[in-house]
Amino acid sequence: MTTLGVRSRPQTAPTRRPRRRLTGEALAGWGFVAPALVVVGGLTLFPGIWALVLSFRSWDGFSPPTAVGTQNYQDLLTDAALGGAVLHTLLYTVMFVPASLLLGLLLATALNRRIRFIGLYRTAVFVPFVASAAATGILTTYLFSPQFGLVNNVLRVLHLPQQGWLEDSHQAMVVITIMSLWGQAAFTTVIYLAALQDIPGETIEAARIDGAGSAQIFWRVVWPQLRPVTTFVGIYQTLQAVQLFDLVYATTRGGPLDATQTIVYQIWTTAFQKLQFGYGSAVAYALFFVTLAVTVVVTLAQRRAGRTA
Repeated sequence: MTTLGVRSRPQTAPTRRPRRRLTGEALAGWGFVAPALVVVGGLTLFPGIWALVLSFRSWDGFSPPTAVGTQNYQDLLTDAALGGAVLHTLLYTVMFVPASLLLGLLLATALNRRIRFIGLYRTAVFVPFVASAAATGILTTYLFSPQFGLVNNVLRVLHLPQQGWLEDSHQAMVVITIMSLWGQAAFTTVIYLAALQDIPGETIEAARIDGAGSAQIFWRVVWPQLRPVTTFVGIYQTLQAVQLFDLVYATTRGGPLDATQTIVYQIWTTAFQKLQFGYGSAVAYALFFVTLAVTVVVTLAQRRAGRTA
């Protein structure tokens, strides 16, 4: 049957690629990703499994490992040095996480506008985030050294009492928190800035037309849409806080008087200085399970709050 003089062509079934060709393409794809998988597996899966095995053994890195069962995990409850490291880590987390969220929100709000050189300002805020821990440690020492630091030189010029900073057991963790904020607040700023830019301008304009003030617009319109982002950033920053190591290593090495001894630094000291690899692995896995439990609880609570809202 024809339509307008054009003879219709019979429809043909779609051609199927040969199975051999599909198998060849799959093998080629796996060949491309295999080196990356080997690297990832070698740097994550194998060390993780080996650390789990070592957590039930006693090993100094030279002699054959000795099975000790759960003794390493039982020793966690009576280790005074580990208890001090836990307290210092909690103190740092309490100071760092809320301050990083608040500072990031304030900076994102300030940068979420159309002004001249806004790109330059955003870049300047993000630069400290990509700086290495060694550079941040050198800057920390340059600023807060009790003898030659810039901060004490300013206090000396102003005829104010100089401080011990990194050599004072009551101030060292505060200094590390300040420098961590200098480097990590850029992350929260970028996340909050992206979230603020996703909020429709028509919604804010409608609230402003209805007579809502700036505070009402923020708490009734902006903040409800920032809650999921805040949960994500809070969990991420908490994980970063409990894993604090590099800045402590580059500045105080856990001092003075173990005032900046954190959990991860305690793990490094136990495993690589005291050569107690089994006990160090047990501490690492205890930290892993605690952070995993906290993350799951916070995430479930946020989802439940979102459903009931």
